[in-house]
Amino acid sequence: MQQTASAASALVPLNEVRMAQLDRATEQLDPPFAVVDLDAFDANAADLAHRTGSRATIRLASKSVRSRHLIARALERDGYRGILAFTLPEALWLAREHEDVVIGYPTTDRTALRQLAKDERAASRITLMVDSAGQLDFMDDVLGSGRPDLRLCIDLDASLELAGGRLHLGPYRSPVHTPGQAAELARAIVGRPGFHLAGVMSYEGQIAGLGDNQPGSPLKRAALRAMQRFSARELAERRAAAIAAVEAVQPLEFVNGGGTGSIEQTAAEQVITEVGAGSGLYGPGLFDFYRHFRPRPAAFFVMPVVRRPSHRIATVLGGGWVASGPHGKDRLPSLSWPQGLRMNPLEGAGEVQTPVLGRAAHGLRLGDHVWFRHAKAGELCERVNTLHLVAGGQIVDQVPTYRGEGHAFL
Repeated sequence: MQQTASAASALVPLNEVRMAQLDRATEQLDPPFAVVDLDAFDANAADLAHRTGSRATIRLASKSVRSRHLIARALERDGYRGILAFTLPEALWLAREHEDVVIGYPTTDRTALRQLAKDERAASRITLMVDSAGQLDFMDDVLGSGRPDLRLCIDLDASLELAGGRLHLGPYRSPVHTPGQAAELARAIVGRPGFHLAGVMSYEGQIAGLGDNQPGSPLKRAALRAMQRFSARELAERRAAAIAAVEAVQPLEFVNGGGTGSIEQTAAEQVITEVGAGSGLYGPGLFDFYRHFRPRPAAFFVMPVVRRPSHRIATVLGGGWVASGPHGKDRLPSLSWPQGLRMNPLEGAGEVQTPVLGRAAHGLRLGDHVWFRHAKAGELCERVNTLHLVAGGQIVDQVPTYRGEGHAFL
């Protein structure tokens, strides 16, 4: 039976029949372990591509997946092209197999930059992110001359600034906010030997990263939605002007924008050629509160019941896999199965234990499995070496995470 989510409820829309299937398929495994429901993963991948439409493609945000096997699985689908990586060491690793890797953040990793400059094949496949001429100076100081041209992408700030910049809504990312600033940086890149301007990226976190159907005050929800509508209009106009200003300096290969939470409206902008997205493949807890889309929960972690302090309480080992970001309940993992569990508000999800209450707790026995869902997507993979892949009613494969392959990039 499908649960119905509302802004006043923190219930997760989990299919009871499917969760019972997943539980049966993995009942012989000893927790802790992580599971990816391939049926849900593939359905989410198809939905992301459908939401993007035919004008733009999806550049897969690797930090939201953090498993080479699942990154490759998504990229095999129509509508996906290229990777949006997190760090230069990660990009160098991924570029061994993938031809188009853009790094979403500037780098000051000297060792990795030197490695990139010595590898013409990698330099042709990897695009670095910049938002100031100072970053060009840094790379020149580290690398000197006589190297392959480094491909660059300008990070255009997508936040909403009001009252002359005194009110800032959105992530604090790039100092390049206006079309004039974007053109100025483009001229600095084009005018300097050793660099090639390939693209422009902008991430509207105040739209894509904030669910517009959060529980709590109706007035706050209404204010958030009004801000997002205004911000989307302002950004579409400013982004178009910025791209025109940059392309007057240098024609671009790609213009990237958006995120899982804003795919439709970002892809609809005429200047956008691709949308960065990845979290929607796993469908983590933070995506429970969007009105216009709802990914299927696809990634879980499982912990065992190890104590019964009372007939009303079952205590699970561990469970406190808390997400990054501003402190709040939405950063905690959510209880997924059995249905009818809730956390003890005095303890929450803990490093060593998580007491659970509710009607389903009464019947839990020692050794039973309790299923959680992480609030964010890729951070789950920093906790486990292996993802158990379930299709239909059985485990069909197990694949390593980045961590399982010996990598902890950041």
